[in-house]
Amino acid sequence: MSAQTTPLAEKAKPEITVFMLVKSLPEWLAFPPDERFRLLGEHVEPVLRQYADDVRLRFYDVEFYATRVTDVWVWEATNHHSYQLLVEALRETPFWDRYFAIVEILPGVENAYAVNYGRQPLAA
Repeated sequence: MSAQTTPLAEKAKPEITVFMLVKSLPEWLAFPPDERFRLLGEHVEPVLRQYADDVRLRFYDVEFYATRVTDVWVWEATNHHSYQLLVEALRETPFWDRYFAIVEILPGVENAYAVNYGRQPLAA
């Protein structure tokens, strides 16, 4: 595989990490769990598969501790363009602003403060 087609899981580091804060909406919560998983498979999984070489998604449930958002979707992308295309594809699904409200999008670069100054990042 070339560097451009190596799956993200095999790469050392993403170019960008995006923390997408979302809130589940009443329509989504009204579905029974089996229907939710079916809808994820129908609408979200094809998008994830399409960009799997360049973008990885991790889900975090936060509704136990927060009220403004219910979930944090963490996207790691090897390039900005693939992430942008993935978001465009998601916007064409009912998950964007129908089943979930996108509350805030926080893009970041891991340890940029250290890398930019040629230093080792802090670690615990």
